[in-house]
Amino acid sequence: MASQKLRPILWKKGTLHLLEQRLLPFREKWVKCDTVEKVARAIEDMTVRGAPAIGITAAYGVAVAALRSKAGTPLAFKRDVEKALLRLRKTRPTAVNLFWALERMQLRLKEMTGANPSDQGRWLEREALEIHKEDEALCGRLGKNGARLLAGCRNVLTHCNTGALATGGDGTALSAITTAARKNRKLHVWVDETRPYLQGARLTAYEVAHAGIDFHLITDNMSASLMKQGRVDAIIVGADRIVANGDTANKIGTYALAVLAKAHGIPFYVSAPTTTLDLAKSSGKEIVIEQRNPREVTHPQGVAIAKEDYPVYNPAFDVTPGELITAIVLETGICRAPYHRSLRSALAQSQASA
Repeated sequence: MASQKLRPILWKKGTLHLLEQRLLPFREKWVKCDTVEKVARAIEDMTVRGAPAIGITAAYGVAVAALRSKAGTPLAFKRDVEKALLRLRKTRPTAVNLFWALERMQLRLKEMTGANPSDQGRWLEREALEIHKEDEALCGRLGKNGARLLAGCRNVLTHCNTGALATGGDGTALSAITTAARKNRKLHVWVDETRPYLQGARLTAYEVAHAGIDFHLITDNMSASLMKQGRVDAIIVGADRIVANGDTANKIGTYALAVLAKAHGIPFYVSAPTTTLDLAKSSGKEIVIEQRNPREVTHPQGVAIAKEDYPVYNPAFDVTPGELITAIVLETGICRAPYHRSLRSALAQSQASA
């Protein structure tokens, strides 16, 4: 397998640099984000995507605002940073990691009340760096925990993108696959293309090829046929938000896979960090689902496949009921139903070790 690690987020001398994921896999270009507005637009336009990566990017966005503030007093500095926090909160509504990271940065700001602006800027920068570092470490733990569930599997199917391009480390669900593949060289991956934005075709296939793992790219509507033929041993996906009963918001198309897995007796796993847990919500009915630009459907990758004036329904995510999920992999371990107990226990464990 290839040894060079993919890393889509770089912090250099107080400036954020993002790998432009909309151009992959054909072109690698780095985008310089030296203002809060540039960071916010990078999140909104999906230059960067993936729940953990969005959270990390948002934290760096706060650091960008803090380091570039011209405020001469602590009060004026606070206003500058709070303005940045407000702008970043409005970028994407579904991924809970975004709000978790911004709340952590806001708490750090509150703790520094009264300190001079230059010191506060440096401390907020350190906090963003720490958030990034922590995510890299927990991706490793997620990989080890998830790989246990994939031991003995020959064919694994995954949906959307959950690797290094979506996180601060080696990924969530894809980290489980790459970790398992180090022990099982015969592991094969079915990569869903993930319509309409094609994260699987453009990004996951790119990552799996980079890791040297055997794979085939498939269209989303091929998965049922493969399951019927007995050519899928397990399905593992990521998550953008997991609520108290285990209901999970993930990329549109995930729910369909879970239903198919149930019908064919195939285990369906979700892998995500505890920062993705939103246990204040009791069920998936409370999750706000982001609606995307209709052109993502009518003009994928800029190519027209339908008339531009056609009415389009384009939700970015769907919600998979907890009862369809065999297990939820967290960095603290593997959770199973009843999720209202196991998830709270895992979150408490994570908070105790923080």
